[in-house]
Amino acid sequence: MAVVSNEKAAGREFLALLYRDDHFPDRLLDKGRDILLRLCLRIETERPADLAALYPMAHAATEEFNELQEEFYAAGSEFETVARDEIAGEFWFVAQTYGFEEADLEELVAPRDW
Repeated sequence: MAVVSNEKAAGREFLALLYRDDHFPDRLLDKGRDILLRLCLRIETERPADLAALYPMAHAATEEFNELQEEFYAAGSEFETVARDEIAGEFWFVAQTYGFEEADLEELVAPRDW
């Protein structure tokens, strides 16, 4: 995977709160972290000019989390309230980090089923 060039995003410990909880398997959290890093890379590569261009990128990443949720279920885990809030918060962080201060959190993760 290419390396994120934004220092704030590159230095972020995505999903850090969840890594500290044994309820969430690290190998699956690693997949979630990779989804978020791919979103960062996509933003850096495609450079969306506005929210209308950013939201579809965030939606694609949200749908990847929808699929990942099934793996959590299979491992005896799930995206409960804390996990849902943490994941959504990471989407908010990404939007803010790349200059989309006006991004609506609910719109960023609109297609979520978690």
